[in-house]
Parts: sequence; structure tokens; C-alpha cells
Amino acid sequence: MGQPELDALERVLGHRFAQRGLLVAALTHSSVAHERNSQPASQPASSASAAAMIPDGNPGQPKRPAEAADGDNEELEFLGDAALGLLVAESLYRRYPNLREGDLTRLRANLVSRKHLGDVGAALDLGSYLRLGKGEERSGGRRKSALLANAMEAVFAAIYLDAGLEALRAVVEALVIRPSLPELASALSKGAAMGDHKSALQEYLQSTGAGQPKYVVTGETGPDHRKRFTVELRLQSKPDEPLDSALSLAKAIGSTKKEAQQEAARLGFEALLRERDGNQGVSA
Repeated sequence: MGQPELDALERVLGHRFAQRGLLVAALTHSSVAHERNSQPASQPASSASAAAMIPDGNPGQPKRPAEAADGDNEELEFLGDAALGLLVAESLYRRYPNLREGDLTRLRANLVSRKHLGDVGAALDLGSYLRLGKGEERSGGRRKSALLANAMEAVFAAIYLDAGLEALRAVVEALVIRPSLPELASALSKGAAMGDHKSALQEYLQSTGAGQPKYVVTGETGPDHRKRFTVELRLQSKPDEPLDSALSLAKAIGSTKKEAQQEAARLGFEALLRERDGNQGVSA
């Protein structure tokens, strides 16, 4: 990866790196290091390894391990995940001072989700800039949503280490929050369960202290290759409450247990929101 490619990525990100080595490390998948470590010691460095030797603009400064030419982006992912979560939470807190904790949690969960970050990475064409091992390259790694999500977190960490929290805040607002928040907020106002319905229901129940959801398979029909599963969602108000006496919130049918659970969670969550809104109307 040469200077023109990194220049182009910096323009897309909206951040000019003073320490280019950080950006290169953020784009380096662990498969590169694994394949390099498996090579004989006498084998010359690959052109991809040489690309990581781009000066970082601070030659007199000691390098952190993640900035070294033979590093990868796994440690940066860890830092980027934490920094992203903080900035998204703060942005939502300031934008929506009157929202309940459960609703803020749902918005944050969607904005920092692997799916959303993968979509952001795909929109930026981040895959074309990644440094991958040969095996990951052959398996279509540049298009894998999970890999793109990880790389986005690593890039966010690189920006933070390069220029601080305020610089990262501007990038996160521009790439992660502002493009998607209006649609998410609209869905929230309509009572929709966004994304992972089971997670949304779990977060809501935790915020209200209403109990724990339990998914019970109550029926299976059809041949093995065309199974249909019936799942009942029950609300266990206390840990020791028997499932037989737990409140039934919803039932759903799906071609897999997971699909049926997700649909039952959606139906149950919508029922709880209607009940909540009805109670608020009465009290008003």
C-alpha cells in the first residue's frame, strides 16, 4: 500500500494522519502477521510488509507495539471499540436529554453494532485498503462485514492515538452517527424493535426491571429438511418462578429456532411498548 492509496483513504475518513504508521497498523489483518511468522527466517519480507514501513511523521518517537511494521489491528480494535462507545453514548445523551435509559441503550447498540460498522466500512470501500494474508484474501475477506467492522474500530483507535478524542469525535459524528441516527430515531419513536429483536427486548426488560425473557420450543412440524418450529416467549418475573407459570408474551413460528425466537421477541417487545404507552396515556 503506497502513499496515493493512504492519501485517498485519509480524504474519505476526513482525517490527515501525523503518524501514518498508526493507519497502516489499523488496516493490517492478523492473517498477515500469521503468514509472515510461518515463513522461513531467510525468506525476504513481502512487498506488503515493506508497505508498512511508511514513515509515521514522528521518527524520533518510540513506537507502541501496535504501530510497529509487523503488528496487526487486533489491539487497536479493543481501544477503538471503547472510544466509539463513549463518543456515541455522549452524543446521544446530549441530543436526547429526555429519552429513557433503555431507549438510549437501543440507539447506542445499533450505532456501534457489528452490522452497522460493517456497513460503514463497506460504504467507505475500506476493504480495498486492507492488508490481508493470502488465505484471507482468497476467502473474500475484503467483503466480510465482520472484518470491515473490526477494521473500522481499529481505524477509530488510530485516529484517537494520532490526534486525540476531539479529532475522533468529528469522524465518528460524520461517519457513524449523523448518516443513520435520523432513521433510527424515527423507528424508535414508532415503537419499532430495531435490528436484533432479542437484544432490544433484553435491554428494555433490564431497564424496566420487568424480568427475564425465556424462549420455549412448544412444537416442531415437518420433515427434517423443512422443519417449522413454534416458540413461545415467556416473561419470568423472578429467577425462581416456574416457567409454566411465567407470563406468556408471544408465540411465533420459524424455519429455525433462532428465527422463531427473533419473531417472538419482536411481537413480545411491541406488546410491551403498547402496554407502556397505554399506561402513560391513562396516567396523563
